[in-house]
Amino acid sequence: MPDSQAATPAAPVPNRVRLDETDRLLLRELMADARIPNNVLASKAGIAPSTCLGRVRALREAGVIKGFHASVDLEALGLLVYALISVRVNLQARNKMLAIGQRLRSLPNVQSVFLLAGDQDFLMHVACGTPKELRDFIAVHLASDPAIANTQTNLVFDHLTPGD
Repeated sequence: MPDSQAATPAAPVPNRVRLDETDRLLLRELMADARIPNNVLASKAGIAPSTCLGRVRALREAGVIKGFHASVDLEALGLLVYALISVRVNLQARNKMLAIGQRLRSLPNVQSVFLLAGDQDFLMHVACGTPKELRDFIAVHLASDPAIANTQTNLVFDHLTPGD
């Protein structure tokens, strides 16, 4: 007998915002420099500053632009050791995945956390001052957590970003 949930219609997908080439150009420029003055942004897009301001406002209201953030040089803060840590959660804790992810994100030195499909459940980007600090982070916050089955740590030698 078929699963009754299989016959349940999928939830409707929200309308997607239609972007033209000018919108895409505005987004690329803002992603490269969120502090670009409106008149310079308008000039790069070949549109009037008032049109540019209206388009950026519309992109914000549509949720395409979620916010503007500072890009911080972690090395300037003394954080010289970067790692990507894969985390596998115990079977008994799988019903608490969102809470575990939020807890991981709140730990010191964590830059970001991704919830994954596949062999691992989370991927964490961590920045520490020294290898010992990274080792202590793993021992204190991950290895001692009963919800975590195992971790795998990969050191990051370089982070290549668009525009590098």
